[in-house]
Amino acid sequence: MSKTAFIFPGQGAQYCGMGKDFYEKYDTAREIYELAEQATGLDVASLCFEEDERLHITEYTQIAMLTTEVAILRVLEDKGLKADCCAGLSLGEYGALAAARVMEPKDLFSLIRSRGIFMQEAYPTGGAMTAVLGLDADVIRGVCEETEGIVSIANDNCPGQIVITGEEKAVQAAAAKLLETGAKRCVPLKVSGPFHSALLEGAGDKLAEKLADVEVHTPVIPYLCNVEAAPVTEATRVKELLARQVSSSVRWRETMERMLADGVDTFIEIGPGKTLTGFLRKISRDITVYNVEKVEDMEKLLAADV
Repeated sequence: MSKTAFIFPGQGAQYCGMGKDFYEKYDTAREIYELAEQATGLDVASLCFEEDERLHITEYTQIAMLTTEVAILRVLEDKGLKADCCAGLSLGEYGALAAARVMEPKDLFSLIRSRGIFMQEAYPTGGAMTAVLGLDADVIRGVCEETEGIVSIANDNCPGQIVITGEEKAVQAAAAKLLETGAKRCVPLKVSGPFHSALLEGAGDKLAEKLADVEVHTPVIPYLCNVEAAPVTEATRVKELLARQVSSSVRWRETMERMLADGVDTFIEIGPGKTLTGFLRKISRDITVYNVEKVEDMEKLLAADV
């Protein structure tokens, strides 16, 4: 039996104008942007649609991305699209929480705003992230463990693409060693912090405090969490996993492999860019993948009668 998954991208896919056509055409989308503004005090629509350097600073990137993803998601749902499960990469996990109806949108927007601030403040300077191409995770993990300082795997995205994170000098040293070990390339990422590293444990602690006051519902469909690459079906585990996620590795490749093993054969990437689509095609060719970031993408998807 065919199964469909909704998947949501993380930081790096944002761009000026994302979600604007949905905002202009659909009241449902516009209401989501207005709700995000009410929850955070930010003019999220302007942040997304007008040139603004803040769009690439994590404390603003996160609310902009999540609002866009939820706005598109809600329009898709209005059109009758349904999923059997969902997942999101890093901040995209909050898009999955919206799809699984784990929290009210206003709580998600408030949380992601706080998450962005906590992550920005936890280690504002001296951190780095680098994409390593062409090596297995075990090899990269071994080099990180042998490197002086704090450096570890942030994201296992797909075969041949893994991101390391940590103290800038340690990341640079590990990257140099990985090139000697056989990496095809090591590409420094333009990010504003050492995300998903032990350096952000303090941010996770603060997020846990914020989560304590948030009402959590049992997922209406399973969402697969980044920390364990496994389905979450009980409300009682949500808060702990979200707090840990900030400083833990994002096990995206394993998450997608778990979905494939569970019979998912159709994936719909919801939000800016085609990053997750690219990862998926390196994991499996025997699947159908759609990306919805513009209204015309949605119309093609609906025409395909998924």
